[in-house]
Amino acid sequence: MPPPIPSLRLRSGLFDNSVCWQCTKRALLKAEPPVPKYPARFFTKSTQPRNTTPTTAAAAVLPHQRLRAGYFVSNGLLARFNGTNVAPTASTTATTAPDVTDTSTLLPHRRRQAERRNAAVLAGAGTSGSYASSDAPTATMAPDASSLLAAAAAQHPADSLRRKLSSLLSLSKPRLTVLVVLSAMVPYALYPVPAFLSTAATATPSLSPLTLLFLTTGTTLCSAAANAFNMLYEPDTDAKMSRTRTRPLVRRLLTTKAAVLFAIGCGVAGTLALYWGVNPTVAFLGASNIVIYAGMYTPLKRLSALNTWVGAIVGGIPPLMGWAAAAGESATAEGTWRELLFASDGSSLGGWLFASFLFAWQFPHFMPLSWGIREEYKAAGLRMLAWTDPARNSRVALRYSLVFIPICLGLCAAGVTEWSFAVTSAPVNLWLISEAVKFWKHEGHKGSAKGLFWASVWHLPVVMVLALAQKKGMWGRVWRSVMGEPEEEDELDEFYDEED
Repeated sequence: MPPPIPSLRLRSGLFDNSVCWQCTKRALLKAEPPVPKYPARFFTKSTQPRNTTPTTAAAAVLPHQRLRAGYFVSNGLLARFNGTNVAPTASTTATTAPDVTDTSTLLPHRRRQAERRNAAVLAGAGTSGSYASSDAPTATMAPDASSLLAAAAAQHPADSLRRKLSSLLSLSKPRLTVLVVLSAMVPYALYPVPAFLSTAATATPSLSPLTLLFLTTGTTLCSAAANAFNMLYEPDTDAKMSRTRTRPLVRRLLTTKAAVLFAIGCGVAGTLALYWGVNPTVAFLGASNIVIYAGMYTPLKRLSALNTWVGAIVGGIPPLMGWAAAAGESATAEGTWRELLFASDGSSLGGWLFASFLFAWQFPHFMPLSWGIREEYKAAGLRMLAWTDPARNSRVALRYSLVFIPICLGLCAAGVTEWSFAVTSAPVNLWLISEAVKFWKHEGHKGSAKGLFWASVWHLPVVMVLALAQKKGMWGRVWRSVMGEPEEEDELDEFYDEED
């Protein structure tokens, strides 16, 4: 039988709280429901009056009865098509086993569609957006990238290479790792390069692309190691939360031994890449991030709500790594950690400003995120301010949202960006502050948590792009290059005079 609404075929969330649309309409239009063609499979005897909602038992489908995707329509849509007000009952909203389609007998293009749907079902991707309900105390978060990769890996044979690679990749938390790498690359690109690093081919001073390659590779591996150790430590708590319950170690797609070897290998390789390809200071910072994230932040989640501050330190270290990597190329002395991180001339101030920016950003981002799933954190035994002290949770988010305007002004004063950056970054900073005020005022209710969360998601990339577009002196060099004006050689001549 064709589906009643073809456009709803294979939609995520389609099979939640659902009954047969055609059978329900037939039952509602008749005072005495007729005996269907297959009574044992679709109906039980019922004596419902005309225009009343059928019971769940009257519309239930036995577990072994399988129909094509699209045959069932969500209860919430029934009123739109047959003029009735059918509300889901308690039994229809109960948790059931995932409806996974057998793909062995399907055509290739249908098989790919079914595999994508199965991955979404197994990962719990039935919700849309980040919150199923903004004010619900047990709102369900969308699955993270690790869960989606693990669900996709489970569709392949157990001994296939693709399954193993997808499972290992999911251990690294790809989206988080990409954010960490980008937060290290931006300060590296914004470092004020001295004029004596100009090459013979171009008058524009630049840093080494090879150093950037080692920086990104080493940071990626260190982040993957820290995330893998994190998953090794808490598979039991991951199993209790909707967005993490399908991670690879929870579903046993990988053995513990394989995960340990992957974490150790990535950690050692990443630290060595930073040591030999960048400098020892950056390598130390990368290794420290692994220790703090896996050895301090992860176990502290069970003990104290202060774990959020420790996790924020982890977020602030990658920008410092990027700045120290760039400073190491222009170091005129031995390039020690004091010279790179605590320069006497104040040139390291920009790195600490970027680190403070990423440290502060963690709070308006994580506080509303954790508020949406605070009951899951509580059930899993993870101590977060979202459920231990909701009022303080909203105050902390507001407090750290106020520091971004001074930080942006500090980047201008430190000579990292032009002063126009303070003006162009003000609107997005004020937007974040306004959402944080709503979050504090309503303590997460009335959609304020969702508003602050998405404001923080957009805030970070917008400010970083604005800073890159307004790097100190960049447009002046572009103008001189386009107009053919000679480069200013005062700084270069001064350097060579000192060498002579």
